[in-house]
Amino acid sequence: MKSRIALLALLLAFFVTAKAQHPQYSKLSHYVRMALSDHRASLRRASYQDNREMCALVRTTSTDTTPLTTRGCRVLASFGRLHVASIPLRSLADLSAQPAVERIEAGAPHQVTMDTTVCLIGAADVQAGVGPLPQAFTGKGVVVGVQDIGFDLTHPNFYDTALTGSRIRCLWDQLSVDTVGCDLYVGADYRTAEALQAYAHSRDGLIQTHGTHTLGSAAGTGYDTPYRGIAPESDICLVSNAVSSDIELIDSADVYKYTYATDVLGFKYIFDYAASRGLPCVVSFSEGSYQDFRGDDVLYYEALENLIGPGRILVASAGNDGLQTNHLHKPVGMESMRTWIISNGSTGGITVKSKDAFSMALQFHFADNSHTDYTFSPDEILACDDSLLVDTLVVDDIPYYITVMAYPSCYNDAETVIETYVQTEGRLGVTRPFSVQVNGVEADVECFRCAGYLSPITPGVGEHSYSIHSPSSAPSVICVGATGYRTGFVNYKGEYHHYDQGTHGMVSPYSSLGPTFDGRIKPDVVAPGTNVISSYSSYYLENKPDASDINSDVAHFDFNGRTYAWNANSGTSMSTPVVAGVIALWLQANPLLTTQEVLDVMSRTCRHYDETLLYPNNSYGYGEIDAYRGLLDVLGISAVGEVSPAQSASVHAAFSREGSLMVRVDSPLAREARLRLFSVSGQLLHQATLPQGTERVTLHVPHLAAGVYALQIDSPEPLVAGSTLVRLSVQP
Repeated sequence: MKSRIALLALLLAFFVTAKAQHPQYSKLSHYVRMALSDHRASLRRASYQDNREMCALVRTTSTDTTPLTTRGCRVLASFGRLHVASIPLRSLADLSAQPAVERIEAGAPHQVTMDTTVCLIGAADVQAGVGPLPQAFTGKGVVVGVQDIGFDLTHPNFYDTALTGSRIRCLWDQLSVDTVGCDLYVGADYRTAEALQAYAHSRDGLIQTHGTHTLGSAAGTGYDTPYRGIAPESDICLVSNAVSSDIELIDSADVYKYTYATDVLGFKYIFDYAASRGLPCVVSFSEGSYQDFRGDDVLYYEALENLIGPGRILVASAGNDGLQTNHLHKPVGMESMRTWIISNGSTGGITVKSKDAFSMALQFHFADNSHTDYTFSPDEILACDDSLLVDTLVVDDIPYYITVMAYPSCYNDAETVIETYVQTEGRLGVTRPFSVQVNGVEADVECFRCAGYLSPITPGVGEHSYSIHSPSSAPSVICVGATGYRTGFVNYKGEYHHYDQGTHGMVSPYSSLGPTFDGRIKPDVVAPGTNVISSYSSYYLENKPDASDINSDVAHFDFNGRTYAWNANSGTSMSTPVVAGVIALWLQANPLLTTQEVLDVMSRTCRHYDETLLYPNNSYGYGEIDAYRGLLDVLGISAVGEVSPAQSASVHAAFSREGSLMVRVDSPLAREARLRLFSVSGQLLHQATLPQGTERVTLHVPHLAAGVYALQIDSPEPLVAGSTLVRLSVQP
């Protein structure tokens, strides 16, 4: 009798446990569902113990983390009810079933947003449209953070101007294997000059160099070249994270530890470092991935919102999908709409949404123009278990694996979203043409690219819009698009290459366009991003001497026994650190600037390539960033009517140690000019007339307090006229 009672108790415990561990799929983002499916598949292998963990964002009903910790989760960071947690895969199902858990979210690592490698001839063109670097501001006292891949920590571009030491203060390499004694979630960090120089490069620095380039654009000194970054006296804090192309360096047992929740920890690391120093901080992030209608970025956006604040700004790249057809629209009255899908790999996909009834057909084409159709409707998919259809269609002995899921749009639950993926052997759409047709004359339907490339068959339905990447699509993140100036370059071999992606500050065609999936205007701002010269990793050059992008090196040079490079790239990856560097200058002027205040400055001071457009818009945002006009605005000098918002191109000024104002002109004045010195409050402090032929002059302006002043130059010579800022430091 006792044995029967024990058996019944055991069975009861089994069923209670089984019920508790039935996953609540509605609480899980797509990537978390994939991880759960992978975990369950692993358990079917004989004698396999799955001890893997996933870094994810979890929102709970209260600030109490007990529902997580009692299920083996490690809470890595908390923002009220939102947590970054490491979750054992074996606990995912049970955790999702807990009433105290509202949502669990994670996404795959991002991709770097880099286009084609080309170069500029001179660094002045890198800063075209933002003006020369204002003399009074160099980012001193500001932390520039970069989360990226492929850092060369030894590059002299990151030393101070006297080459006495590196300005890199710390690095968290999330891929580092030096984890002994380190309490960080993954990898290790390095916080002393000796440790950083000994480590030399991020773990992926032998196969990646993207971060070395973006950091140089934001904060490089130029190392006695014209290739100077925007904030060359800033302090530098780095995070080397994981992206899709770093997968070879990640142990398969750890792959789910690297998600965009891990990136949130990286952003927090940088902001925490700046806070420990009492300094303002701007972070540049030149990575991203597609938006979605599943709501997989809801907690991501919330976490980023919690990280920013006064003196804490996050800047991210818009993406490089502006040349692609990203959006199709079938209006009411059009019976059907068709598009080819072609993939560089084996998988292609499309996302379709509508509040109206419609149907879809996946079409596999033959040489005689006939095709085999696989048809379905949203109602049929919603009727499937978990609203998920998984099927295989064999065409001429070739299997096509079909996955279709249905769900309400996270932005409008009246709209049904159908997400469809097709996978086969070889390149989808190349061996056999593949198309998708959407039917429903009474339906208003939108389609979005999610895997592969769309090539509309129906005329007039395709657009390049809706291509902004996440996380730059987040409301709290400043989204940066790219503009173009130069169309060709000569590399270090003397070879000329042509690459035309726009001139005179027009938006480069590859730069991703808004709106966001919930209809907001993005990008927020644009900056030079085509043919931008910056530093390249010496370790990448050494390890991959035959890499194709090295043909875009514009110079090689030796430093401390190593060969380094200046290289040029194009993409919103390149424009993003330009904007981050400019914001560092503004933070030096006002360390408590908020994201909204930065956007307000941009709305008042950005340059407009096309004055016929309304700004902001989904191509240019507020326009191309202007560092100098923005700095005048931040300082309040823009309210001084006598001070020109344009910087003088050929007049340079500095205070001597004794307080005299020294003014230099690039070439002797052809005409007489007038100088006036103003305080930031608008008070006229000094004025003088410079006769024709003047090249240098010293003005005696005693009794001035330390601070920033505006020098206005009135001249009939266009290159001379304008204003410039000059800083008087505290006397030693």
